[in-house]
Amino acid sequence: MQTVSSLMRRSANKYYVSIGSFIVAILLTIMPIPIWAEPYRPEWILLMVIYWSMSTPRLISIGSAWGIGLLVDVLRGALLGQHALGFALTAYISLRFHQRVRIYPLYQQALFIAMIVLPHMSVSLWVYGALGQDPKSWTYWSPALTSAIVWPWIVVLMRAVRRSTDLD
Repeated sequence: MQTVSSLMRRSANKYYVSIGSFIVAILLTIMPIPIWAEPYRPEWILLMVIYWSMSTPRLISIGSAWGIGLLVDVLRGALLGQHALGFALTAYISLRFHQRVRIYPLYQQALFIAMIVLPHMSVSLWVYGALGQDPKSWTYWSPALTSAIVWPWIVVLMRAVRRSTDLD
């Protein structure tokens, strides 16, 4: 039987691990990479939102995804609310289907990830169109593919981190 203090410590650890994973995702997002690779950068922060909303749905809500999206708007210098709307939409989809998707093999989860990153990118494309900017090439959609490619490694790594910190 667990004591109240051990339950509180475990709950606090869960928040520390999730905040740490978001900090790493932010660092991966702002880390400089070669110009030719920039369009292919995975949506690291969005992948963390998806991971945490699927693995622990009580931890990440649509509101917290909105707040993280506002942080990304400030980080990237985008129109305020652009990424927030896309993150909230993606969090809703992942929260809605998390029980079904979690039982799929990782390659099928990766296909699902590609499909739910697309609405986020569509919202951003809509905002760019409203501002009179166009993406210039098909590589605008490549983060959906690269996010799906890195998804299995994210799941394996984050699952190991959760198990090593006794968060399951």
